[in-house]
Amino acid sequence: MAPLLNGYTNGASRHLPEDPSVVESRFSDVPSQIDIPVSGLDAEEAVEVNLEELLDDPTELCTLLEQEGVGKHYWMVIALAYAKQAKVDHAIEILSKGMGTLNRGNPKEKLGPLSLTCWLYLWKSREAPRVVPDGQPAGETRLKDFYLQAATGSLNEASRINPAFPPLFLARGVLYLLRASLQPPSKAAAPSAPDLSDRVDTLRQSIKCFEDALRVSSGRNMMAILGRARAYFSLGKYAEALDGYQEVLNKMPHLQDPDPRIGVGCCLWQLGHKDEAREAWERALELNPDSKIANILLGLFYIHNSSHYATTDPAFGPIYKKAMTVYTQKAFKLDKELPLTCATFGSYFMMRKSWATVDNLARKAIELTDVNAVASDGWYLLARKEHYQDRPDLPKASDYYQKADLARGGGDKGYLPARFGLVQIQILQRDFDGAKFRLEKIIQQSRSIEAMMILGALYAEDVFRSQANGVKEDKSADVKKATTLLEAVRLAWKDPQKNLTPDSSVLVYLARLYETEQPDKALQCLHQVEQMSINDMPDKEPPDGIEADEAWMAKLREQLSPQLLNNIGCFQHHAERHEQAREFFQTALSACVKAGEKDEGIDTDALVTTISYNLARTYEAAGLLDEAKQVYEGLLARHDDYTDARTRLAYIELRQNPQEAGPKAMTALYEADSSNLEVRSLFGWFLSKSKRRAANIAEDQEQRHYKHTLQHHDKHDRYSLTGMGNLYLTTAREMRRDTDQDKDKRRKTYEKAVEFYDKALQLDPRNAYAAQGIAIALVEDKKDLTAAVQLFSKVRDTVKDPSVYINLGHVFAELKQYSRSIESYEAALTYNRTSDPQILACLGRVWLLKGKLDKSPAAMKTSLSYSQRALAIAPSQIHFQFNIAFVQIQLAQLLYTLPEAQRTLEDVIKASSGLEEAINSFCEIAQSKNPPYPRHDIEQRANMGRNTMRRQLERAIQSQREYEEKNAAKLQEARELREAEIRRREEEKRRAEEQKEEEKRKIREEREKMAQLSRELAEKRMEEERRREEAEYTTDTDGERVKRSKRKKQAAKRKKRGEENSGSETEVGDGEDGTAAAAAKKSRRKKKARSTEPDSAVDSSDAEGGAPKSKKKRKRLARRGGKEGNFKSEELVVDSDSEGAPRTVTQTNGGGGGPEDDDGDTRMREAEEEDEDMAVSKQHSRKRNARRIEDEADEDKDEEEEEEEEQQEEQESGKKTTAERDAEEDEESGGGIAGGASFADNPHGDPVDESVGAAGDAGGAEDPLLQI
Repeated sequence: MAPLLNGYTNGASRHLPEDPSVVESRFSDVPSQIDIPVSGLDAEEAVEVNLEELLDDPTELCTLLEQEGVGKHYWMVIALAYAKQAKVDHAIEILSKGMGTLNRGNPKEKLGPLSLTCWLYLWKSREAPRVVPDGQPAGETRLKDFYLQAATGSLNEASRINPAFPPLFLARGVLYLLRASLQPPSKAAAPSAPDLSDRVDTLRQSIKCFEDALRVSSGRNMMAILGRARAYFSLGKYAEALDGYQEVLNKMPHLQDPDPRIGVGCCLWQLGHKDEAREAWERALELNPDSKIANILLGLFYIHNSSHYATTDPAFGPIYKKAMTVYTQKAFKLDKELPLTCATFGSYFMMRKSWATVDNLARKAIELTDVNAVASDGWYLLARKEHYQDRPDLPKASDYYQKADLARGGGDKGYLPARFGLVQIQILQRDFDGAKFRLEKIIQQSRSIEAMMILGALYAEDVFRSQANGVKEDKSADVKKATTLLEAVRLAWKDPQKNLTPDSSVLVYLARLYETEQPDKALQCLHQVEQMSINDMPDKEPPDGIEADEAWMAKLREQLSPQLLNNIGCFQHHAERHEQAREFFQTALSACVKAGEKDEGIDTDALVTTISYNLARTYEAAGLLDEAKQVYEGLLARHDDYTDARTRLAYIELRQNPQEAGPKAMTALYEADSSNLEVRSLFGWFLSKSKRRAANIAEDQEQRHYKHTLQHHDKHDRYSLTGMGNLYLTTAREMRRDTDQDKDKRRKTYEKAVEFYDKALQLDPRNAYAAQGIAIALVEDKKDLTAAVQLFSKVRDTVKDPSVYINLGHVFAELKQYSRSIESYEAALTYNRTSDPQILACLGRVWLLKGKLDKSPAAMKTSLSYSQRALAIAPSQIHFQFNIAFVQIQLAQLLYTLPEAQRTLEDVIKASSGLEEAINSFCEIAQSKNPPYPRHDIEQRANMGRNTMRRQLERAIQSQREYEEKNAAKLQEARELREAEIRRREEEKRRAEEQKEEEKRKIREEREKMAQLSRELAEKRMEEERRREEAEYTTDTDGERVKRSKRKKQAAKRKKRGEENSGSETEVGDGEDGTAAAAAKKSRRKKKARSTEPDSAVDSSDAEGGAPKSKKKRKRLARRGGKEGNFKSEELVVDSDSEGAPRTVTQTNGGGGGPEDDDGDTRMREAEEEDEDMAVSKQHSRKRNARRIEDEADEDKDEEEEEEEEQQEEQESGKKTTAERDAEEDEESGGGIAGGASFADNPHGDPVDESVGAAGDAGGAEDPLLQI
């Protein structure tokens, strides 16, 4: 819209100011006044119209324009002037009248006014409401769609005149954009299915129009690029949109209205680069501080940042304040009608519960926006406003939530908070199934933590409701779902990237779900709630000088919820941690007092009563009966009708005084409240412990009591049903089984017991006592030990009672699994039953059976020990005495049958003594009043021990004594051999260690010697280095130490001397240079392959005559042959003085050449020196570790190269003495003795160039076997 209003159809042709701070506003091209020519007057006369002070009614002005027949330019300028003053309706009216006057002319004259009219309608569309405002008639309000249709009519009329008119492409693209904003987003389809909705199709048409506008403008229409980018953004193609905005920004960096930086920031935000988006918006705000869009977007950025912190976090306040006061408030002041600002401010007033302001701002956001997301925010604000009312209008709130969801596409693409609000409305309407279904859809799409939390709570509430109503339906699947969802929420709290605040309600739900099956996890959840509550305390840190110990933690706990502390104490009590439970109950009582001070509405009396009762039960379980009585009495003083406290007092009295006061207390309790089922249950238990056995079960007092309870009080009383089952089970166990009739009667009695147990289990599937009764009946009646073990194992996991372990011990003993039976009996002893003689007797029996099976005297001794402990606890029980005697008899019999090697004389003697005690015990038991077995049988056992077994043990003692005496010597000998072997091994070990220590000592000494030698060699090398450095330096004329420099070679002089000495010596032609060069290279390679001897002697330097020649010949021989002395002589071909014919000279290792060789040797030495220079330069390039020689600044280039080569050669050939260096210098200056000869390498006998090399060159010093 902006380009055409400013009179431009191509944004790129505008010349924006170079200074970005200078902003060119819209309608800046409209002049302040216009002259309208008047017909009939002079040409220079006209009517001047002030365009800044226009008439409210343009009728008169239009009449003037019609009468004068002015061109379209005047109509359009005046219309723009009205539009500049926001009088768009007058502008449209003026253009309509102007186009009426232009009908008589060229139809193309109407293109400009029609195009401008289209833009004005688009402008009106943006300002018109989206929906009918609340409280206004539908027919009186023109909506956005009305103006879009009017714009479409103007555009179509212009297109009929000239469809290729360039401004129409841009206008049509904007029209499609605005039309797409009114179309709802598409519903969620399959991931791979294309989006074929009307909105997408409209946006694609807008892109085509913008591309046509770019085509006709040769790519210079920046508004078309911006429009295309906006269409891409609406399609969700944020990367393509970003490219468009950046293209405009690159081509027109000073463009601010519209500002492409806003679009760049929005694209970056959607692509996940939020900090870069903030930078783009800050740049836009820097260029235009009054940019309302940049301000509100930056406000949203900081609101988003504040959402990463909890509202209680200190970092939340400054960020949120900056977002609202610095940016959002400024944007609202700049434009109170901006929809995005209204929606943002609406959420702020929502927290302040300013419902009228929220309603006004939300409706503005809905009515004025062109963006579906902003409209969705407006509907969401209205829904929350209705939802938060004290008496919410739930249908209206649900309708608003649905509109908010649909504005963003609905379905899978909808607005998650709105769908979440719908779930809350459904919960309030008690539509739990619908809420679960919607929440499961949300979790499938987004894994929302809040959705998982509420769905888990709904499943948990279903479980708790079923438990409270006593519904028998299996809710294990719901328990699993609730636990899985809530644990997922709990796990998400640990993710630092999500930065979630833990919710204590989740932990409370988990604790209730874990209460029955996993009490340890439930206690862990409650402890986490406790720690969270302590962390939220403002004064959780102790003052200076006070440590954060248990006393300080107890003081902090007093500020927590009493219910939480009471629940933790209950779990501690069930886990038999009575000390911790008592501490929590006592702290909970203190917390009740403080809670009552803070909130008078809390029923502290009920809390104190419940917690005090739990504390007394903890005292009772810990054996502190007096403290428990004191608490119960205190409760009865406050509430004399508290039956539970009275019941526990009677029970404690019974435990403390089981003979007199206890039974009286129980009788008084029963008489006072005989209708209370708890009292009747306790009285039934009392009858079972104190009654006398009746021969007929129908006459049993306990059976009558339970029957009366079931008939007259509660036929579903589980305790009475279980008690009846126990009565029939005990009766069946004691019934006779001599005849088939007795056996059948016994079987029916067991079946009757099982019927009562089964009824109790139907009412309470977790009744472990009933399940245990069925298991006992299976063992005793059906002998189904395997099924009984399974039942007892399940009961053991539920009931923490020693009877379960005792029954398991019985069954395992019957299955001959004696080890597991012993484990079960010992586990029963741990339940404060260490002095229970029955369990000890059972252990003695199982150890006896195990000893007989394994033929183990040790097991039988353990059995005897347990039996003796049982008799010591209950000495009046005659059957315990019988058990001891029986075990003694069995032990004596076992030891008699064992071979001598498996017993000792001491064991046999003790068994004999035990046998005598058993005989005496059997005699006493037989004479007792009520022996456990028939007297005759007991006397027979005593006689067998007295006669047969006594003689057997006497023989066993005699044979064992002879066996041990006989084997004593063998044992002593074996012991001595063993000790000798041990001593021998120790001695060998000692010698081996000494030898190892000696080897270590020698190695240590050798290392010390090597270290000493290394130090000496290092000192020697340092001394030689010092001597060599001294030899390399000399004293100049000024008395200063300088490096010795070598004299320049006098190549020409040497050559002249060589010619004089050689006389008729012939020169080699040019054709022989290649052969000489190859020979020289070969000679140098042989030199390089040698190594030097650093400590070579100088004895040969004192030889006479041909000593130097001999030295050079030895070097040559060593170089060619390898080691010195491997050959005796060598034939050398030298030049003759007479006719040039070669002659052979025999040369030995010890001799040198004669005087006749002087001339040839002189030339050979000159050739040597030249070849030596070339060979050393090659060696210098190949040896990377050679030391660089400092150049002499005052020498010429050739002399520097020669000196470097000579010093390099000295380092490669080892250390040279001063005498050697002097000899070489004399040799170079011509004062040396010539030696050596040329090689006979030419097969035709032609003389060879002297430059090939000589056997005595300096490179020969590299061989370590040569002496210099």
